[in-house]
Amino acid sequence: MSIKLFELLLQAAIYTVTISVVSILIGFAIAIVVSAMLLSRQRFFALQARIFISFFRGVPLLVQLLLIYNLLPAIGINVPSIVAAIIGLSLCTAAYQAENLRGGFSSVPSGLVESAEMVGMTPVQIFRRIKAPIALRLTFPALINEAILILKASSLVSVVGVIELTRMAQDLAGSTFLPLEIFASAGLIYLVINWIVALAGGMIERSLPGVPR
Repeated sequence: MSIKLFELLLQAAIYTVTISVVSILIGFAIAIVVSAMLLSRQRFFALQARIFISFFRGVPLLVQLLLIYNLLPAIGINVPSIVAAIIGLSLCTAAYQAENLRGGFSSVPSGLVESAEMVGMTPVQIFRRIKAPIALRLTFPALINEAILILKASSLVSVVGVIELTRMAQDLAGSTFLPLEIFASAGLIYLVINWIVALAGGMIERSLPGVPR
């Protein structure tokens, strides 16, 4: 396989990483809200959060992408394919991240919270200094794993017309008749990207404040 073909795969890989990172960050922001709704004492909010999680965890991502891609124009919202892809990935990962965060916040020792209240800490201070650091440390490995899964799942966005790494590999394999070399190279690129994410995640995890390892 020529250097030119490999460069095309690398360019598509950058596109894949960009889509994935944006989706993960948006999904994390949504997940914080959904996890808060899950832990809310208001049954209405908790119910809405459970419905959201049940749908986006229960329906295949491929179906979600196609549904969003076709639903938005049907209701008068015309967006580029990449926007529809990011919306789909963000909502899907938000459902999984919300469950991870809920588990982390639920695992914060109640004694620590009660002690903080006794010394006069405000709810915001308790969340920022106690709940958030501990919950993040407890859930961080799961969040990194979810990030890797989204990086791999981003290959599905090709169904809505986004030219990412897998779609580029398919196009190049069809035009060059070198499927083995092309897909092997694409697989290697995915492997390197996910290895870097796992390595960086491990380094960040060790630097997080919170409960000791």
